[in-house]
Amino acid sequence: MRIVSVVGTRPQLIKAAALSPVLRARHDEIFVDTGQHYDEAMAGVFFTELGLPRPDHSLGVGGGSHAQQTGAMLTGLEPIIAGSRPDAVLVYGDTNSTLAGSLVAAKLTIPIAHVEAGLRSFDRRMPEEVNRIVSDHLARWRFAPTPTAVANLSAEGVTSDVYEVGDLMRDLAARVGQEVRQPASLAALAIAGLTAPLTPGGYLFATIHRAENRSAEAIAVWSSLLREVARADRPVILAMHPGTLTALESTGINLGPDVIVTPPFGYRSSLALQLHAAAVLTDSGGVQREAGWLGVPCLILRSTTEWVELVATSAGRMVVVGLDAGLAVSELARLAPVGAGAAQAAERAMTFRLEPAGAAEAISRVLAVAEGAW
Repeated sequence: MRIVSVVGTRPQLIKAAALSPVLRARHDEIFVDTGQHYDEAMAGVFFTELGLPRPDHSLGVGGGSHAQQTGAMLTGLEPIIAGSRPDAVLVYGDTNSTLAGSLVAAKLTIPIAHVEAGLRSFDRRMPEEVNRIVSDHLARWRFAPTPTAVANLSAEGVTSDVYEVGDLMRDLAARVGQEVRQPASLAALAIAGLTAPLTPGGYLFATIHRAENRSAEAIAVWSSLLREVARADRPVILAMHPGTLTALESTGINLGPDVIVTPPFGYRSSLALQLHAAAVLTDSGGVQREAGWLGVPCLILRSTTEWVELVATSAGRMVVVGLDAGLAVSELARLAPVGAGAAQAAERAMTFRLEPAGAAEAISRVLAVAEGAW
């Protein structure tokens, strides 16, 4: 089967790193990067680090509003997909790149394979929710990562060509997590602004990137939350999306000396920082999942999450706190009390075991069977 795979963001590159080698063993893949995450720190380093082939086509779309990004992607993707004459277009997740790839394929009457189908936050104020719903209802094959995702599709009347395959990101986390278990993985990180080297359990790791957290009002709230939980003896390492950093700088808000702002990290470094942290604070769906698999206490800086199974099966380690600073402080005191972080982190790293989901093989098999049926 000839497949055009469309990616554009860091999480999509992680998923592609797990799926692409398996796809290429059976199928002819044409790899297209829209450039939604558009600088080397955000995405470029992932190609080398994760062993991904460089894209066959790069659109270099960059930033802009949702309409500007999606419009540029539609214009760029259409001639590539039409000219490639694929049997399928494969899209990942819930980004503008996902939406654009789905729309172009649908207009060209090319079947769509949607990886991570069926996820729902039930909050249509989130642009990702709209992208998910549209892509699911246009797709020919829907690859769901969880039983809840399958149930969500069924509730919307979508029951055919739905395959529960597990989570691609789990496959990669299972392998790389083993590689970063040693505390020496922290020593290799150069982080400007730190007054002392990072030690296991001696810091909090945070990421904030969603569009709803870039308004001046939201920034004022989450910056106060981070200042509240940061301490001189347990700083917050905040890996910040360039768009969020620009929005923060425009407000003039000071995060204080104990919140260390850094550019985004590569995949291995990010996983190491999570595994050895006292706790993780994030609005990222991908980081939520990684923290859950690693067994790290995780505060979800959103009012909802589409990864309900992880929260439900975390034994209380994952908590949706929104931007409530008081709740964040009390949950950190429960989950990661100051003074206990080093022992907790050492125990977590020593006992880390994660079984891969086998999602890449399952997806490839379904597409191979579909090809045979043609």
